[in-house]
Amino acid sequence: MRPVFENPREYVLLSTRRLAQKLKVDSGTVVRIAASMGFSGYHDLQHYLHELALSQATALEPMESSGKIDSGMESHARHALDQNIRNIQRLRKSLEYGRIVSLAKRIYRARRILLLGGDLASNLVEFLHYHLLILCLPSVSATTSGETMNLTRSAGKQDLVLAISFRRCLAQTVEGLQQARGNGAYTVGITDTFISPIARYAHECFLAPVEASYGISYAAPLSLLDGIVATCGFYDYNRNQAILKKVAEEQRKGSRWYREK
Repeated sequence: MRPVFENPREYVLLSTRRLAQKLKVDSGTVVRIAASMGFSGYHDLQHYLHELALSQATALEPMESSGKIDSGMESHARHALDQNIRNIQRLRKSLEYGRIVSLAKRIYRARRILLLGGDLASNLVEFLHYHLLILCLPSVSATTSGETMNLTRSAGKQDLVLAISFRRCLAQTVEGLQQARGNGAYTVGITDTFISPIARYAHECFLAPVEASYGISYAAPLSLLDGIVATCGFYDYNRNQAILKKVAEEQRKGSRWYREK
């Protein structure tokens, strides 16, 4: 089965018979191997291979697939938007909104909220970090390897750690999550598949698809963070209303905003 797990995209759509032919064994052997590995059946194995293919995807693969869809250049922009809509719809159908409320409670109870993510996911980290700061919540972000290791080294039982990474996941984010959990912090992950190391090592995890026609799409993860921010904003309404009145005053009259001369 090693070739199957090393190149899941080549095998995920094959029937039991076709997979057996490629591996040069009989169909019964494939079924028995799947059962011995803990899969409830061949369809369960296929589902795992699908998730594995997603986790191993690179920026090149969606581009190669999308190039075969339509020859018109305008179609690629339309397909990208359509894919974003599908991702958000999948998130909307699968998300358990009560878990968002529970996360908001943990955010308000935490001594510190440590946000981990690097590379392109650092944009998601900074988005959430900025909004938590507006609400005067004790948010700290780490987007480099050094920041992540130094920050999570001091994590403790009163801290909440939220780690964001997708596909195979950045080593710095996974290792920071592991270190924080080992120190007793409560850990939450945001990733795109249940076989992600973020999902395996966090106490709880939220899944948001990132499939795209080119590169990776953050439409669904950003929508998830927007839902978390909105829930936090309304969680302690009176407190946050008082805070946002001051924010609104600065937004109306603050010197950092452009004014016509």
